[in-house]
Amino acid sequence: MSMTQQFEDAQARVKRLTTSPSNADLLELYALYKQGAVGDVQGDRPGRLDFRNRAKYDAWAAKRGLATDAAMAQYIALVQRLGA
Repeated sequence: MSMTQQFEDAQARVKRLTTSPSNADLLELYALYKQGAVGDVQGDRPGRLDFRNRAKYDAWAAKRGLATDAAMAQYIALVQRLGA
C-alpha cells in the first residue's frame, strides 16, 4: 500500500476511534493532516480572539518545513497509537 493510501486509510480510521482524543492530540492530528495534504501553512494568522482557529493555525505553522511524506507517516503513526 502506498503512503497516500495509508494516509487516506488513517483518515478513515480516525473517524471511527472509540474514545475522543485529547485536545493536544486533536491539534497534532490537524497539523499533521494539513501538512501532509496541503504543505506549509498558508494565509494570515487569525486574530487574538479567535482562539480555536489561532491554535489550529499555530499547530500547523509548527510543522512548517516538514516533508509531506514525513507528515503523512507521523499522522499514520499517531492514528495507530490512538487506536491501540
